[in-house]
Amino acid sequence: MQTNTPSRNSIRLTRRGRLALMATGAVVAGTAVAVPLLILGDESDARPTALVVPEGWRANQVYAAVDKALALPAGTTQKSLAKARLKLPGDAEGNPEGYLFPGTYPLQKGTTPEKLLAEMAEAAHRKFNGVPIAAGAQRNAMNVYQAVTIASIVQAEASTEDDMGKVARVIFNRLERGMPLQMDSTVSYALGRPTLHAKAADTKVDSPYNSYQRMGLPPTPIGNPGEKALRAAINPTPGDWLYFVTVKPGDTRFTADLKEHQRNVAERDAARKKAAEQKNEQENEQKKAAAQG
Repeated sequence: MQTNTPSRNSIRLTRRGRLALMATGAVVAGTAVAVPLLILGDESDARPTALVVPEGWRANQVYAAVDKALALPAGTTQKSLAKARLKLPGDAEGNPEGYLFPGTYPLQKGTTPEKLLAEMAEAAHRKFNGVPIAAGAQRNAMNVYQAVTIASIVQAEASTEDDMGKVARVIFNRLERGMPLQMDSTVSYALGRPTLHAKAADTKVDSPYNSYQRMGLPPTPIGNPGEKALRAAINPTPGDWLYFVTVKPGDTRFTADLKEHQRNVAERDAARKKAAEQKNEQENEQKKAAAQG
């Protein structure tokens, strides 16, 4: 194994800040679940008037949200893709992942899944194919679809908006050095899991999205990024970083030195262990109090 890459059995390149160690000691995953965020009408009309698609939602989460918002049987929206006629790039090969643009979409009388999906894809087309994005992608020797793919990883991995440019730089630096990306977010996508955490066994999954085993970018975006993530993908922050890890909320550390990264990972793991122990203690105290009561 090369000395400039971490052990797959012990080191994780990334850990998104949204996976936070809370004061209670509980580990809370902040990945959006496939529950629609709806804007409701007034008291006289409780029907939803709009559907909010958050940044980073995967296509399957969007489909489930549309089904729920329109009170349709599960799976209806995904089945409607064949007749939706979405405006997608050729590289997408009909897969809208990455091109269901996050935003607020009105739910009017007669709104259909095809109409909603078409509006999302049209919004992505407008945002992604403007001169700034196209020129930025070309400046970084990639096409727009590749930029959207990188942006989807940035969206999934970055703890904060300020970290987005740094995460993008890590991706570029690793690609330029012929290193695997080793992003847990791509493994989670391969496994269909909503959280970022990937165990050592997970990194051995046979999937083109497993960036521990496969070189280069995944074949498609792994979610639907927003504008900030896309801007970071075409304007990465200057730096030589190859590794990063969120040690605690608000403390994501970027480095080019493997040993320093290993120390950061060890500090992160120690914090998680302590939080888990505190959680167990609290649960035991609660059980004891309940038994005494």
